[in-house]
Amino acid sequence: MNEKYSVSRIQLGEDSNWEFKRVVVSGQRVNEPKKPKFADELAAMANGRGGTVLLGVDDESREIFGIPLNDLDTVEGWIREICNDLVRPALDADIRKVQIGASGVQLVPVIRIDVPRSLFVHKSPGGYFRRIGSSKREMSPEMLARLIQERSYGRLIRFDETIVHGTTRSDLDYSLTKRFAMGDPTDDTLHKLRVLATDDDGTDRLTIAGTLLCTSEPQHWLKHAYIQAVSYAGVRADTDCQTDSRDITGPLDRQVAEALRFLQRNMTVRAEKTFVRSDRPQFSERTVFEALVNSVAHRDYSIGGSRIRLLLFKDRLELYVPGALASTLTPDSLHLRQASRNELIVSLLSRCPAPSGLNRSLLMDRRGDGVPIIRAECESLTGYLPDYSLIDEREIRLVIRAAA
Repeated sequence: MNEKYSVSRIQLGEDSNWEFKRVVVSGQRVNEPKKPKFADELAAMANGRGGTVLLGVDDESREIFGIPLNDLDTVEGWIREICNDLVRPALDADIRKVQIGASGVQLVPVIRIDVPRSLFVHKSPGGYFRRIGSSKREMSPEMLARLIQERSYGRLIRFDETIVHGTTRSDLDYSLTKRFAMGDPTDDTLHKLRVLATDDDGTDRLTIAGTLLCTSEPQHWLKHAYIQAVSYAGVRADTDCQTDSRDITGPLDRQVAEALRFLQRNMTVRAEKTFVRSDRPQFSERTVFEALVNSVAHRDYSIGGSRIRLLLFKDRLELYVPGALASTLTPDSLHLRQASRNELIVSLLSRCPAPSGLNRSLLMDRRGDGVPIIRAECESLTGYLPDYSLIDEREIRLVIRAAA
């Protein structure tokens, strides 16, 4: 954000794409602007053509007050809470701390929020809003119905193919990208793979799928895209009984491999001796592998603030995956039917090599055998089928019993 440009732009005042807000912080609390009203402003931009908000600038006087350095993290966290908790579906905004000149001389810190035009229609505390000119307007039922229909057609481009704002071509890790292309991938190849896409300004950006599988740390942009693994000594979630915990980050295939190693490290293996010695593991590694692959392939990456959770207990394993079931699937029909939320992610995962030690060459196949395998392996080891359930239409829970 060029300093001279930013000061000149502020002097022009607000319009369809620019909003200014002065920020008042007391202690660790943001007093102004009010959370619900500000959520309405952000949702209105996302429901329109997108736009930019500058926090630290008075919207009436256009004076640059800035935000005290000690308060920047507080304000940033406040913004993220609004995007994740007060706007539905959650809003994916680019939040940056920048410096601009106050009175043309002194540089002061402000926060810039870039809100992209969304593929969804967002509801905020005040209802459904759309930005018109320099203000938000509540949408009439007719306009709302038209926008929902328009955005539904727009989502024929699947969410995992959409652009991740703030990424550039240089963020690609070519050692990871080569898994999906022969030799050194060209721009044309990367676009055909839909790892790259061109934004409205003609700049190449990474897609959701490209970021998740072709960068070394996708969590830099998609902070919720990781697996939280915890092992407990007993049968309930108690911090005093934790035996191991880890936040597993990196590309999706690395997350699956590291989560499987977490399981191997923490589960018990009981030796049984009849005519010959045999080992009886607490959980089937093949079962957990298939469940982990399904979780990273089919989770809803549009839900911010949620992560995949792998919880190990003495008597069971629980896996929580953000998002409702795709299409018209139900927990009871998972083993009978097939549907995919993230077609591109599934396509790329099916080209990734499987972790060593497994009797397969590729991480994922596209035949839809994952859930039937999980059921068969669970029943063979424990005598019980896995239990799939849906929590508040926002999270899938899988419970696998431990071997007795």
